[in-house]
Amino acid sequence: MLEIIPLPALKDNYIWLLKNKISRHVAIVDPSEAEPVLNVIKSEGLIPIAIMVTHHHWDHVGGIPGITEQFDIPVYTPKLEPVAGSTNPVGEGDIVSLPELALSLEIMDVPGHTSGAVAYYTDDMVFSGDTLFTAGCGRMFEGTPPQMHASLSKFKTLPDSTLLYCGHEYTVSNLKFAASVEPDNTAIQERLRLAEETRNLNSPTVPATLAAEKQTNPFLRCEEPDVISAASHFSGKKLNKAADVFAAVRQWKDNF
Repeated sequence: MLEIIPLPALKDNYIWLLKNKISRHVAIVDPSEAEPVLNVIKSEGLIPIAIMVTHHHWDHVGGIPGITEQFDIPVYTPKLEPVAGSTNPVGEGDIVSLPELALSLEIMDVPGHTSGAVAYYTDDMVFSGDTLFTAGCGRMFEGTPPQMHASLSKFKTLPDSTLLYCGHEYTVSNLKFAASVEPDNTAIQERLRLAEETRNLNSPTVPATLAAEKQTNPFLRCEEPDVISAASHFSGKKLNKAADVFAAVRQWKDNF
């Protein structure tokens, strides 16, 4: 009944559409632009029911006014961040109920990329915005390394089968960096090969399972000996705390 549609926008953004294939109801996640969304709504005869926003950056909220001008629907946004057009601020433990899609999504506070970022989680999927990327994570524009590491650790507690839907198509570049951190990790090498093949076909590499992320994403592997060793070598000192390892790997990636 439920179909998750990646809608490419801007340079490398994904707007996610959660569509009931029978009733044609649709929820919209992180609409960076209105036009692509409105075009699909019109062409497929969809009925919008909600907008869900992970954080306040312009490339995740820019389409809200154009959509809500035409459709009077709730706009769920992080309660700790100002977002123009918000109707329903949400935070840790809140539930977004979408009966038309037979979905209830739990809110996770995941600050770090921004000060009040949230993720939307249900049994088999999580919409992470720019906090956790496929094979990577977002830059820390407003948060601290311990804060971001704590947020990423929340994702690690979700079931391995959970599908990760993030805000950008960065998988190939992220895996190239991951391979530099763990050059002997064959799972990274194989995933990079498959991701490059997928992108050569102009297909999305997102979503990915959290099982794959836990095997190949260096930012979720800050307690692994090889990652600790690589981060310590990069920083020029022995690192013992996972948050310090994360901070070193993030600094490394920023300059990669």
